[in-house]
Amino acid sequence: MQLHTPASGGVLAFALLTVLVAEASAQDRMLTLEQAAGRGEGRVSFRGRTPAWRWAPDGVHLVKGRGDDAQWVDVETWEESAPPKTSAGDGERESKRAEAKRAFAMLTELDEKEAGRLVSHRIATTEDGSAAVYEHEGALWFRREGWAPIRLTNAADGETELEELAPDGAQLAFVRGNDLFVVATKNGRLRAITTSGDDETFNGKLDWVYQEEIYGRGRFKAFWWSPDSARIAFLSLDESDVHEFTVIDHIEEGHFRVKPEVSNYPKAGDPNPRVKLGIAEVGTGAITWADLARYRSDEPLVVNVVWSPTGDRVVFQVQDRIQTWLDLNSADPNTGAVTTIVHEDSKSWVNLLGPPRWLADGTFLWQSERTGWKHLYHYRADGTLIRPVTSGEWAVGRIRHLDEEGGRLWFSGTKDGAINSNLYRIGLDGTGLARLTRGDGYHSAAFNTARTHFLDTASSRATMAEVRLCDADGKVLKELGQAVIPALDEYRTSRWELFEIEARDGFALDVAVLKPVPFDASESYPVWLSTYSGPDAPTIRNRWSMSTWNQFLAQQGLIVFNVNVRTASGKGQWTTALGYKRFLVQELADIEDAVEWLVAHPWADAARVGITGYSYGGSMTAFALTHSDKFALGIAGGGVYDWRMYDTIYTERYMSTPQRNLEGYDETSVLKAAKNLKGHLLMHCGVMDDNVHMQNTLQLAYALQKANKPFELMVYPQNRHGVRDSDQRWFSRQMEWSTIREHLGAGRPIPDYPKTPASPTIEASAPSGS
Repeated sequence: MQLHTPASGGVLAFALLTVLVAEASAQDRMLTLEQAAGRGEGRVSFRGRTPAWRWAPDGVHLVKGRGDDAQWVDVETWEESAPPKTSAGDGERESKRAEAKRAFAMLTELDEKEAGRLVSHRIATTEDGSAAVYEHEGALWFRREGWAPIRLTNAADGETELEELAPDGAQLAFVRGNDLFVVATKNGRLRAITTSGDDETFNGKLDWVYQEEIYGRGRFKAFWWSPDSARIAFLSLDESDVHEFTVIDHIEEGHFRVKPEVSNYPKAGDPNPRVKLGIAEVGTGAITWADLARYRSDEPLVVNVVWSPTGDRVVFQVQDRIQTWLDLNSADPNTGAVTTIVHEDSKSWVNLLGPPRWLADGTFLWQSERTGWKHLYHYRADGTLIRPVTSGEWAVGRIRHLDEEGGRLWFSGTKDGAINSNLYRIGLDGTGLARLTRGDGYHSAAFNTARTHFLDTASSRATMAEVRLCDADGKVLKELGQAVIPALDEYRTSRWELFEIEARDGFALDVAVLKPVPFDASESYPVWLSTYSGPDAPTIRNRWSMSTWNQFLAQQGLIVFNVNVRTASGKGQWTTALGYKRFLVQELADIEDAVEWLVAHPWADAARVGITGYSYGGSMTAFALTHSDKFALGIAGGGVYDWRMYDTIYTERYMSTPQRNLEGYDETSVLKAAKNLKGHLLMHCGVMDDNVHMQNTLQLAYALQKANKPFELMVYPQNRHGVRDSDQRWFSRQMEWSTIREHLGAGRPIPDYPKTPASPTIEASAPSGS
């Protein structure tokens, strides 16, 4: 029923006006500093929640939704149905878990709750999950389905680490006291594979620099089971010549004395650990050492170890100390004889390439950047090149699937833009290259079992993540939905704009601009440039990126600016190598050119440009303020300020050694240019940073003091490479914003809004890391 009396019409009009004003006000809300830092109530996220679609366990149906709301969907009829009730497999797994709990409760005199915690703490399993190793009160236990648990080690014998079961589950390998052991899971019989382990000899375990720069942060395991479980390959590192470095904990609870942490840390030009590759017979403990004698003068690094599929050879990779070449080798487990399969070399450096991808016929696929771009090559087992599989002025990302019978493979790559990532398909004979995903941006594909359909989750800087169902050739069959971001309807937001500009020599640079909101082209705004710029580490990727911190800055009247310098452009190894032996120099030239382009617009204030970054970005920031006059402010976190203070393997890959490239180390040193500081510099770091040591920050502080250059410094006790403690992170954000306001003249008042509920998803803001 509608009422048409004058009075009711006035009431309705007033109510409508009230609603419209409220909606406009809601969409114009501004973020508080607390919200921008991911702190307190009313947290806000602009990341969005991607529609929940995935393939069902049967590999045929789709699953729509999450948890109890999930429905199975037939991709042909689009009929929805409830998921099958708990499968026999699920029930069987729960029954096996209950059986394990009872077995441990009987043997260890634990109550049911404690036994439940024990069986939940599996530290190693066989591939099929039929056997597992558990830890309880420092002792290791093994149980195979249907068998009683057996104790493998005692806590009194010492702590174990890096435990891994053999493929057949008959043996467990682990490291204790830097020695490698194997223990039979049937009877607990223990065998020491090595006995030389001590503070200077690591057997089966990596040291700091090997795990950080070669095998991956946090990955210390340095042994590998053969497929038949009969042998185990391992690295042995001699640390006796490696210099130590001490990190101090000044805030140890309970007393006011300091707690030192001493570790081996080789700095550029220092001795590296000496490496050996051993191959042990598990049954006898006999060790055969791979013959690396020909590499002795090259101070070799062993950068990858795997077994051949048949287990008859150890396949490993060796590089020289400064990583200008790489050999893919195989070693005979019986004699230690080494045969080189593939040799890679470069006028700059050879990146880590990953292991070969073996095919059933004994051939393998190999990634190489020999042309300046990463591509795939097909080789015979003896190292004879069959053919390049991919080629061109673009790079392969990852192999997503390999169909050997059909002679095809699927991979991600940058053929259609360096800041994009698409899915492609090609024949193993190098023919039939086809792009399967559509539109700019980043695409992530998930195939069904038969590879007749795939889910494409795509986003760009301008478009939130959306999910599509595609057929095998990439035809979009159905749009399944887009991410939902409620905060976009409540807050002022700006959107990234992407541009390609020319550097001074004509090189095309990708830049991204986030303008202030609201934006008035007649005004002139300060600029805030956030960077990393490390080798082959682009800042700009064309995927959805809307952080609360950047939106806060835009609301406060700053232009947020990003640039992909050529050495971090994603445009191939040939561009990354343009910075060889001269860290930061080419990067700064590109950043300067990008800033020149931006401030040529009247709405960007050339006198109020700031730059910030962490780790390599911190180095970049301090270098910019000591080698350029374009920056009024720099906030540098956790940076290396003279590359002689960073580790050998990373630094020498890109800079060679100080002994061979003294001029390059001097040219790229912030310490030596401290007297040239322009603009205001705020440095900060973690006191216990065991990666980029606080020594860097203190050395630069000392150099600036000696040069009578004012600066600010903040250190964060108990933090390492990045500020992780939430209270200290909040302190850091407040200090950062206060510094930006003071030195760039930024900032707008924030209205006093009524409290609103928190967004469905939470975004915690943290400084960028390495």
